[in-house]
Amino acid sequence: MSKEFQQRIDESETRLFKTVYPNELNHYQTLFGGAALSIMDDVAFITGTRFCRLPLVTVSTDKVEFKVPIPHGTFMEAIGRVESIGNTSLKIRVTVFVEYMYEERREKAIEGLFTMVAIDENKKPIKIK
Repeated sequence: MSKEFQQRIDESETRLFKTVYPNELNHYQTLFGGAALSIMDDVAFITGTRFCRLPLVTVSTDKVEFKVPIPHGTFMEAIGRVESIGNTSLKIRVTVFVEYMYEERREKAIEGLFTMVAIDENKKPIKIK
């Protein structure tokens, strides 16, 4: 991989911090999986757009693993990073950590790989530069 691509990968890394509120919880009082996926997809989109500055759409998610529940009253951090670059697509790994507000404790909670494709005004795939 070229030095230019590596620098763009480093500069496009995206971090989103958020507090988990009651309206986002499931019946177990932990973050609803659909809400987590929505946040992760948004972080993947922002990361990819920052990398290539082209319109992107999500075409797939690969093996999203929910490792640790994210309870109410915690912080979550979602980190997006470009993992690989194809002709028209990017694979972006999104890792979510849970951080406890009143403890010195943080752990990996969710991880998944999102594939984004660059598109033109007719919604046809275009080359990533």
